[in-house]
Amino acid sequence: MIAEEVPNWQQQQANAITNLNELLSVLQLTLEDLPRALQASEQFPVRVPRSFVARMEVGNAHDPLLRQVLASGAEMEVVPGYTQDPLEEAVHTPVPGILHKYHGRVLFVITGACAVHCRYCFRRHFPYQEYMPTQERFAAALAWLGQQEDVHEVILSGGDPLSLSDRKLAGLVHALADIPHLRRLRIHSRNPVVIPERLTQPLEQLLGHSRWQSVLVLHVNHANEITQTLAERVSGLRRAGVTVLNQAVLLAGVNDTVAAQEALANRLFAAGVLPYYLHQLDKVAGAAHFVVPDEQAAALMHALRGRLPGFLVPRLVREEAGDHSKTPVC
Repeated sequence: MIAEEVPNWQQQQANAITNLNELLSVLQLTLEDLPRALQASEQFPVRVPRSFVARMEVGNAHDPLLRQVLASGAEMEVVPGYTQDPLEEAVHTPVPGILHKYHGRVLFVITGACAVHCRYCFRRHFPYQEYMPTQERFAAALAWLGQQEDVHEVILSGGDPLSLSDRKLAGLVHALADIPHLRRLRIHSRNPVVIPERLTQPLEQLLGHSRWQSVLVLHVNHANEITQTLAERVSGLRRAGVTVLNQAVLLAGVNDTVAAQEALANRLFAAGVLPYYLHQLDKVAGAAHFVVPDEQAAALMHALRGRLPGFLVPRLVREEAGDHSKTPVC
């Protein structure tokens, strides 16, 4: 029997850098707070694909892409108001794997795996073992969804849903498609940003040739993250009828300037992606050093509206625990 060839994107995902010292060595850097940074990486492991590292500037400790994935001693600081579950997701779980916070749509947590570990991740402390869809939990989640006729949209989340193989995704998507009142499928993913080859032809066919409307929401934070390969793969999805949007997180030292946001919006649109949300940081323990004050964020957006057409200006929002929608930040 001929062994099945492992797709290139899965090889890249498996061969990611997972050691802080190796990441520093590749980029020819040293850290003054290395002992505490190593401690932070023990609590939340470093993981970053080598192709993403290749987009970073060697020797630049302030590279905006590096800052998002580099463990820092600042993560060890205890900051009041920053908690392990800032969105109180545990109270919105009717059955394991399902988060039901907003009317008409649910979040389906289908994996705890990601191709990249972003240091500001609001689920860095998430108890994935309690949510992972074992066969029994998966059946229970489908049965629950089948009874919720006011739910019309399922959002696949994680972890990163596109860390799963096309075969596993297809099984899940086909099972959801059998529920008649579901009309929209949405996938939120950063994997294609760090590994653009993840947007495969089988995935394009799966999302573009179904009875429902499919939406892919990418997570691009900086213009330097967008490659020609990503633009080409997005073009194929759009031709197949998939809507492609972007939501970013506003991060100090990464994209908190007018120039960075303007460049991001323009590069996104050139790649066929429409800016959707710009999120204020979720107050997760370990990420306080990324926060941008609301006053600064509002001033940035005011300036951005003067430099971009309205359709390229994302909505500045935050997610508040218990609210029934995203909250605009004015």
